[in-house]
Amino acid sequence: MHNFPTLSTKQVYESLTLPNVRIIDIRPVDFYNGWPQEGQSRGGHIPHAKNLPLKWSKYIDWIEIVRSKKILPQHKIVLYGLAEEALLNLANLFNKAGYPSVYLYKDFAEDWLRDIAYPLDKLYRYKHVVPSWWLSKALEKKVAGQYQQLIVCHAHYQNPEDYHIGHIPGAIALDTNWLESDETWNRRTPEELSNTLSKLGITSESTVVLYGRFNYPKNEDPFPGSSAGHLGAIRCAAIMLYAGVKHVCILNGGVQSWIDDGYELTSKETTPKPASLFGADIPRRPEVFIDTPAAKEILATAGQKLVSIRSWEEFIGNVSGYNYIEKTGRIPGATFGNCGTDAYHMENYRNLDHTTREAQEIEAMLAKEEIYPYQRLAFYCGTGWRGSEAFFNAWLMGWPHISVYDGGWFEWSNDPANPIETGVPEKAHT
Repeated sequence: MHNFPTLSTKQVYESLTLPNVRIIDIRPVDFYNGWPQEGQSRGGHIPHAKNLPLKWSKYIDWIEIVRSKKILPQHKIVLYGLAEEALLNLANLFNKAGYPSVYLYKDFAEDWLRDIAYPLDKLYRYKHVVPSWWLSKALEKKVAGQYQQLIVCHAHYQNPEDYHIGHIPGAIALDTNWLESDETWNRRTPEELSNTLSKLGITSESTVVLYGRFNYPKNEDPFPGSSAGHLGAIRCAAIMLYAGVKHVCILNGGVQSWIDDGYELTSKETTPKPASLFGADIPRRPEVFIDTPAAKEILATAGQKLVSIRSWEEFIGNVSGYNYIEKTGRIPGATFGNCGTDAYHMENYRNLDHTTREAQEIEAMLAKEEIYPYQRLAFYCGTGWRGSEAFFNAWLMGWPHISVYDGGWFEWSNDPANPIETGVPEKAHT
């Protein structure tokens, strides 16, 4: 193996904002986000550091991931983590890929994680995007008498078999149609939500962890090639936030992360234990969703933006994105929010392993479209799912003035009185 030079804490600290330096955290996403690693009192990452988990180095397109993060051969590469062998393995991989200037930083745990004089950045609401190891321990504690208000939901869309073919032990099934209308795709009424959540044993005081499946076996995916299950889970998370569930969480990476981390699935059904009352008036957080009148107000107000979380082909009107939506185009004045390739993917908001993309990358992507954290923003898509995921990401980042325009393109385009635009806007950044 190649011998790589090491840097001191002082040298790393002095390099934080240098344009030719890329500081890279090779630990799993969750520790980068803010979860403390076992034996450590603090979590988070060195300011300005990029996240490139060692796990990703096994992917065939690893180098494409590296370049997409703007980590280039001309940069000075500084790698840090907790395991020296892992640092060496990744350093050698960089070297073989044509990166000549690779350095190791070995004092991260000793200095940054233990000395509060060194600031750590973290995802603002990292505790609401939970790792599989945390969920495993929480489920064990629930059995032992703690976390009695913990409810784990395996989300699916009109596909109960998805739950039965394998789910996290203790999880209950959640059809997305129970929380949103199967006609309008909008959130259900407060009365319906209260009844449904209570039947599932969910109250305003519950901690709810939602997840879904990415890869359906035997071609049983209701949206072929999509991540419908996990996307639906995040849609349900937004609705539960709106309703007033106190602790709403997403399993980072969905069921795939559970499997990747060596935990088993079960086909044994868990029957919900109904609660007598939800425990709060719904909506407890009405600001989570807006409807068409408020969307029009945002469009008419300077400094506020209606953000289209749709593919470029949908945005310019080449396709509607859905077989049940006839009209193509966009809402005039909407700002492109860049979901990914089509109506059923959100790859621009996720890493390759389906975990949430690092906050600074999402912020940079949105900033290209002049979308900023201080603005009043409402995210929308076709029927609310992708818009809810973009909203949830912004909520995790602590953006203060955000909503989901629930009706989205489906509701807007069904009203002939609403104007529609097609083509490339005059001011397009993409």
